[in-house]
Amino acid sequence: MNTRPTASQPAAPVRLGVIGTGWIGSFHAESIAHRIPGAVLEAVADPREGAAEAVARPLGTRKVYTDAVELIRDPDVDGVVIASPAFTHTDLVVAAAEAGKAVFVEKPMALTLDDADRAVAAAEAAGVALQVGFNRRFATDFAAAKAVVAEGRVGTPQLLRSVTRDPGLADPGSVKPWTIFLETLIHDFDTLNWLNAGAHPTEVYAAADALVAPEFKDSGLLDTASVTIRYDNGAIATAEASFSAAYGYDIRGEVFGSRGMVTAGDVRSSSMRLYGAEGTSSETTRLNIDLFREAYTDELAAFAESVRSGVVTEARGQDARAALAIALACVESYQQNRPVQVAGVHA
Repeated sequence: MNTRPTASQPAAPVRLGVIGTGWIGSFHAESIAHRIPGAVLEAVADPREGAAEAVARPLGTRKVYTDAVELIRDPDVDGVVIASPAFTHTDLVVAAAEAGKAVFVEKPMALTLDDADRAVAAAEAAGVALQVGFNRRFATDFAAAKAVVAEGRVGTPQLLRSVTRDPGLADPGSVKPWTIFLETLIHDFDTLNWLNAGAHPTEVYAAADALVAPEFKDSGLLDTASVTIRYDNGAIATAEASFSAAYGYDIRGEVFGSRGMVTAGDVRSSSMRLYGAEGTSSETTRLNIDLFREAYTDELAAFAESVRSGVVTEARGQDARAALAIALACVESYQQNRPVQVAGVHA
């Protein structure tokens, strides 16, 4: 379908299909249906019986599938939003690209570098857009910090920091091994690469443990981690994650340079502060879909535009591969308890 407008014809709506109806897939479906100008929710797919219909029907969408490939092959679908479990991502990216469909895929795009290369190659061969769900690039404060760094207003980056602290761990037994690196800190790795643009990570040292639910460590749970990353421009970065921030959902970034410092992120849900006999307090957010509501919306709006233009301006497949290389180096570093060269990772 040609969705590019002519001088006398407005752009036709971009018709998107969502694969996966977990909490983020459901949220993306709602965003497309109600908050993305120029986009419509054409179809929803989920292998669980009735799951796609439960999400699609209230949003006014009639097309539902239990087979994701059927949604991908639907001739009325212009672009595919993949929000299924991580292990399915690469095959679905490849299938969508081979069908000529633009692709938005949640992080991680792949779980191995070979699969990351396969996904990127498929999109390039088909000439379709491939965008990855690194939503912090679309958050107003993080984007402003990125602009400040790019303008040289903090000078040469020397120390960088990215923090992800989740307020809860509802079911420790359901967390898969290496989740903290591959699915949580991968956001931080992308953020650090993005803020330190032009530099390449060279060495990683990762320390991690199960401090929130130590009884699940033997089953592979790591719920607390700190990572040090060295870059080839001399900058040193740290990324940390915890699944137990009692005070709220806490996402922050920082770049300290030769001329100053810029920060982004605030756990508070607003600038309101209560002053009382017990002291001062502020309300905080508890879910990432609340903290990053606008960023999640804006990244999908950018994807809808990339379906029309074929151009992805942020969070491309190669960006996802770069973040994954750091995450896999973290796994090796943790296993071997030593620094690991990022270029030496072959997973």
